[in-house]
Amino acid sequence: MALEPFNLYPDFNIVRLSHVNFSVTDLARSRAFYADTLGLQITDEDSEHIYLRAMEERGHHCMVLTKSDVAEVRSLSFKVFSELDLDKAAEYFRALEHLVEWVDRPYQGRTFRTHDNAGIPLEFYFKMDRLAPIHQKYALYHGVKPLRIDHFNCFSSDVDKSVSFYNKMGFRTTEYTEDEESGRLWAAWMHRKGGVHDMAFTCGRGPRLHHTAFWVPTPLNIIDLLDLMATTGYVANIERGPGRHGISNAFFLYVLDPDGHRIEIYCSDYQTVDPDNEPIRWNLKDPQRQTLWGAPAPRSWFEHGSLFSGVGVEEPVVTASPIIAP
Repeated sequence: MALEPFNLYPDFNIVRLSHVNFSVTDLARSRAFYADTLGLQITDEDSEHIYLRAMEERGHHCMVLTKSDVAEVRSLSFKVFSELDLDKAAEYFRALEHLVEWVDRPYQGRTFRTHDNAGIPLEFYFKMDRLAPIHQKYALYHGVKPLRIDHFNCFSSDVDKSVSFYNKMGFRTTEYTEDEESGRLWAAWMHRKGGVHDMAFTCGRGPRLHHTAFWVPTPLNIIDLLDLMATTGYVANIERGPGRHGISNAFFLYVLDPDGHRIEIYCSDYQTVDPDNEPIRWNLKDPQRQTLWGAPAPRSWFEHGSLFSGVGVEEPVVTASPIIAP
């Protein structure tokens, strides 16, 4: 199926992805992973929640950890350009007959909760409490030195439908792969903020969250994290990498948190702000799309994902298999 033309004038203006809310089964264990090991900064915590931000971020949080009996993803959140855009967004989803629920969220202004075409729980807001800058307080830098949240990647049972839905909201496709026989999309990378992606979709049992990514200064930060994880009890949490993707050109590492939520550590992709950039197409059988150096991804990378709270999954409409390790 052909990609739809970019929608450069959507009904409302999404600035970027903002934050993720994970249900975790042991707050202390998750705190040790995200704050002490990865290096995210705690902005508030109590017996039920931990709020974290990365070093360049001025908003109160880019991640919320919520204590629960079950490890799931509660929501993916996006920041819009203005209060007017927030109201336009709520009306947009109502017109699609999606449930729109205004919710109270600590440290945020008006926020509403809805869902996308596949049922992924989404939240939108304009105002979040602003914190003092810490990007030059180098005594705080530790772990992998995460600078900012970068993107979400989700398993989708129908990537064509997911891409069409987000394209209508103004997300622009930067790179994609498609199944040669059916002509259907296998995966796609879509952005709002001018990087390679804020949202990506990979064919699989979905919807599930494949990973949340954080941007770091250099590949050397990733090497330092590997040394740290390998000597502090986290060697089994290293799933894939380090390496360089063909798609996005990014240097990467994938790790699993104590509950199995996948985190990508990421740097070195490219600018995509020009509205006339054409999407880059990759052959699904080209192993360099996964890793430019040719090493295949492990099977778990194509099969394991985090469930969204209260959302069932469906089998994918495309059955072609990518190249995976034996």
